[in-house]
Parts: sequence; structure tokens; C-alpha cells
Amino acid sequence: MRERFLGSTIVVAIAAAATVILVPIPAPAQAPAGSATAPPPTLITPWGEPDLQGIWTDEFDTPLQRPAKYANQEFFTEAQREELDKERSALLDRRATERDLADAYNLAVFLSTKRTGVRTSRIVDPPNGRIPPLTSEAQKAAAADREFRLALLQATETCKNKAAACAGGKYDPTPSPRRAEAPPRYTTVAINRHDGPEDGNSGLRCLTGGLPEFGTAFGGSFRRIVQTPGGVSIFYDVGQGQGWQRNIVMDGSPHLPTHMRQWYGDSRGHWDGNSLVIDVTNFSPKTDYQGSRENLHLVERWTRTGPTSLEYAVTIEDSTVWILPWTVKQEFSKQSDQENRIYYEPRCVEGNYALPGLLRGRRMEDLAFAEGRGPDPATKNSTGAIVNTAAEVPQDPLQ
Repeated sequence: MRERFLGSTIVVAIAAAATVILVPIPAPAQAPAGSATAPPPTLITPWGEPDLQGIWTDEFDTPLQRPAKYANQEFFTEAQREELDKERSALLDRRATERDLADAYNLAVFLSTKRTGVRTSRIVDPPNGRIPPLTSEAQKAAAADREFRLALLQATETCKNKAAACAGGKYDPTPSPRRAEAPPRYTTVAINRHDGPEDGNSGLRCLTGGLPEFGTAFGGSFRRIVQTPGGVSIFYDVGQGQGWQRNIVMDGSPHLPTHMRQWYGDSRGHWDGNSLVIDVTNFSPKTDYQGSRENLHLVERWTRTGPTSLEYAVTIEDSTVWILPWTVKQEFSKQSDQENRIYYEPRCVEGNYALPGLLRGRRMEDLAFAEGRGPDPATKNSTGAIVNTAAEVPQDPLQ
């Protein structure tokens, strides 16, 4: 009975949180109605805060960084967008390539392809639409990571054929002694070894990419915002079942102590007019975004710009990785609550039969080699990277 009562209470709480007033209500006193910083009166929660609730997604494809051919252009022309859509649509009708076969499915069918967006890059600052240069410290760390990965590939066909995955490395038929070493730092990408789960990439282990989250072609990206008096929760549905939730602390308290680290960081929010501003720190050193780990600092702004539109802007900072901060913007569209009323909890881990299968397969290869029944596993590329330089890999013209 107690469990049934608690379950009913939770349902009622969620229903109450999703309620919004659909008649004109005066905006908070700090922002007069009709001003540039005041949300429309129909977009206010019953307790007087800007209403950001709903299921939101970016319905267009926009590259994170501006392609070189559009270097001095912030927005596409309509003609350019139409041409890009035609070129990208043509990729959906192609035959499977060698890379598709190596990955066990046709990527053109598996990926989500949307219409081309208005902007030439999601990055709006710096003005060139590119990620700022790395610091010397970050360059050294990235070089050490790549040197280790190349050492584990050196005895494989990938390096023998001078494939792109071995760029910067060289072929040596003798496996590198570094196969017995630990990586320079916690690895989030695949390496040519499966001695344990940590040798696989984060996605293979059902570990989500976390923040900042700009979407993925693998299944799309959605976020559901739920508000209560004094609280905000955001539920992310990303990729192939890598869903997750973040709770925004709104009580004005300081960030967690620096020794307390979390996969999605520590989010502290406040209202600035009609914008929800969230400061995020305290990331785990096991996460990685473009080379930034425990020192990653985000300042997000979520702003309702209309009945079915939401602007997301985030400034990304890590002085140990980039020489200056940079800012990304996205425009989200509201999705139907009715059509998405049933949501199945993502369960990547429960259904992740591939990871134990990969580990067992590698042990069988080790055993076969030890008994003289098979090749040295160190001479095989197990990362999934393509090994033939002649293989055709169609490129998305938007990238």
C-alpha cells in the first residue's frame, strides 16, 4: 500500500509540474510585460517563472564548426541550403561502402539526416565559427594520447596500408611493448586492445557524452524540461539509448567542493529576466569534451523565444585546453506532448550484449594464439577503423 501511495504521489507531482497557465498573467516585477526581457504572458508558470517546459529538439543539421568554404559567411543563403539538401539526400541512396561493412551496417540508412540549418556553424563566437586553438598543455596531452593509440596499431594492416587511422604513425610488424601499458590518461575513445571494459570507447560502455550536448546523428537528440517551484530537471534522450537526467540546483547555494566530481558536472541555476542561466563545474576527469575534462566550465542560457521555440546558448571555457572561451547557439523546436506521452526509459546497459561479447572474443583470440591456432591479436585492428586506403567513404558536404 505504501509503495502504491508513493507511486501515485509521484504521478501527481509530475502532472502538477507540467501544468502551465494559458491565460495572460503578469510577468515578474523585474521585467515589465512586453519588454525585450519579458516572456509572453502565456508562457509563465503558475508560480510566476518563465515556462520552458516541453520536449525540445533541433530540427535542422548545422555543423559545430564552420566549414572552410564558408569561412566569411555566418548564414547560408536559401539557394545554398537547397543545394546542400540535394547533395546530402543523394548520400541516402548510395550503396554500402567497405567502411559500412566493417561497421556491420550501412551508415547512410542508420544515421539521422535532417535539413540544412540557417547558420554555417553552431559556434557563434569566435566570429570565425571555429573552436579556438589549443594551449600548449592541451596539445601535449592530445599528442601523448595519439602516440599511445598509434603504438597499439603499428603491427596491423591499418598501418601497413597507410590508412587514415594510422596517420602520423608507421608500420612495424613487431607489436609494440606499449600494449602492456596503461593509457596516458583515462581513455574515452577506442584503442586497439580489449583487455578490460576501459579499453572500449565510452559509448561502447553505455557512458553518455554528457555536457555540453549538441545532438548526434545516431538517433537524434531530445531534451524534456520539467519545472517545479524552485526546481528544474532536464531529461535527455540521446543516441542509441544513452538517456540521462540532470537536476538544476536553484536555491542559490554554492557549487560542490572541488574534490567532488560528477559525470554531468554540478549545475547551479538562476533566472535572469526570461532566461534560465546555469553555471556548470565539477566535471569528472573521466569525461572528455573536445579534450576538456575536470576543468571544463559551462555557462548556459535557456530562453523561450516563442510558443514553439527555445534558444540555447552555452559559453565553453577551460583555460588549460583553449586559449579563449567560445560560445555555441542552438534553436530548439517544441515537440508534441501528446504524441510523445509514452516514454520508455533508455536501458543501454541492460541490453549491452556487445561489450561482454567483445571481451570474450578477444580472450578466445588470445587463447588461439597461445595454442598456435591463430594470429597474434596485436596484428589485428579491433577498433573498427577502416584499414584500406582505397575504400571510398562519402563525406557529408555539410561537414
